[in-house]
Parts: sequence; structure tokens; C-alpha cells
Amino acid sequence: MDLNKLIFFFILALLPAVLLLLYVYKKDKFEKESPRLLIHLILLGVVAGFASMALEMIGTIFLNVTPLDPNSRIYTAAKAFFVVAVTEEGTKYLFMSIRTWDDPEFNFRFDGIVYAVFTSLGFAGMENILYALGFGPTVLFSRAILSIPGHMSFAVLFGLFYGRAKSCSRRNQKTATLLNNTAGFVLAVMLHGLYDTCAMIGSPLALLIFVLIVVVIYLVCFMIVHQESNTDVMV
Repeated sequence: MDLNKLIFFFILALLPAVLLLLYVYKKDKFEKESPRLLIHLILLGVVAGFASMALEMIGTIFLNVTPLDPNSRIYTAAKAFFVVAVTEEGTKYLFMSIRTWDDPEFNFRFDGIVYAVFTSLGFAGMENILYALGFGPTVLFSRAILSIPGHMSFAVLFGLFYGRAKSCSRRNQKTATLLNNTAGFVLAVMLHGLYDTCAMIGSPLALLIFVLIVVVIYLVCFMIVHQESNTDVMV
């Protein structure tokens, strides 16, 4: 592959993520996060991507020793929820929380959404590059309108609760902090798992549900970002 084609692939692979990052960054109205922190989060998203690839391979090995038929829909759903969704959401938010939870820049509730989205889209951008290199640019259009905004939507859900968890932590409300962080993670995993299950099954009904999920989560995602940006408070 020549250099010009490689650069073209990189631009196509990263452009959707960059546009969504700029959108969320612009919505952070009161106090912008430092470029240093945001770059760290993008890079940690990339690291999370490689970590999840290794963990998914291990998870698939364990799943394959269960009595589940690999050709069954139950197996597909189990893999989507308990291997892919748990692993990908778990690695993204583990690295994100290690970097941001005690950072003094985490002082507004909307910061939780910013951190989650930047980490998640670093992850998604890395995935897109691998797909572009492996399958060519033809896969990037569908990933631009499905996968990358999907990762953003999962992140917005987690970030919504992550910001609230930080606010509860400031007030020393330990139970509420745990509940918010847990709720955000579980919701992100459930949505991610349902999203992947419908895409992986591929039946007409599953594809219809998938399209409906995509439409709904995009609408809800942008509504949440808009609402949280307009009602942002210090934590």
C-alpha cells in the first residue's frame, strides 16, 4: 500500500470520530479541559482497544467450552453481552477513571461526558483504522454512521452517571457514588450488547430492531449532551 492511500485510509477512518469529539468539546461551555488531558484520554482509548482485543480472545475461549452451540442465537447474545460489551466498556472506563477520577480538572458534571466520549472515540478511531487496513475503505461508510456514533452513545450514557458519581463523591455520599458508577456501566453494557446482538444475528427482525436502536440512541444521545451542557454545574 502506497503512502498516499495509507493517509487517505487514516483520514477516512478518523474523520467521524474527530467531528464528534469537536461537537462534544464545543458543548463543554464553562471550563474547557486541557489539551494534555484530552490527548491522554484519546490515547488511553487506543490502549483500551488493544487490551479489549486480547481479553475478548480469552473470553471467547471460555465461552466456547460452555454447552452453548456457537451457531445459536443464545451464543451470539452471550458473546455480544458478556464478551464484547463487558470487555470493551470495562477497559474504556477503567483506563478513563484511573486517569480522571482524582484529576483537579474534573470539577464540572459535564466533564464526565467529555472524558467518556474522548476515551470511547479514541477506542473507536483505532478500530476504524484496523478495519480500513484490513478490509479497505468500503467498510468505513457504514462504520461512520453506525459504529463510531454508537461508541459515542454508549459513552454519553456512562459519562452522564460518571459526572453525577463525582458530584456525590465530593459530598462523601459513598453509596450514591457507587450506584451512579455502576448504573452508568451497566446501561452502557446493556445498550452495547443489544446493539451488537442485533447486528450479529442479522435476521430481518434483528436488523429492524438494530435500525430502531440506532435511531433512538442517536436522538437520546444528542438530547442528553444538549441538556447536560445547558444545565452543567460544578461538582
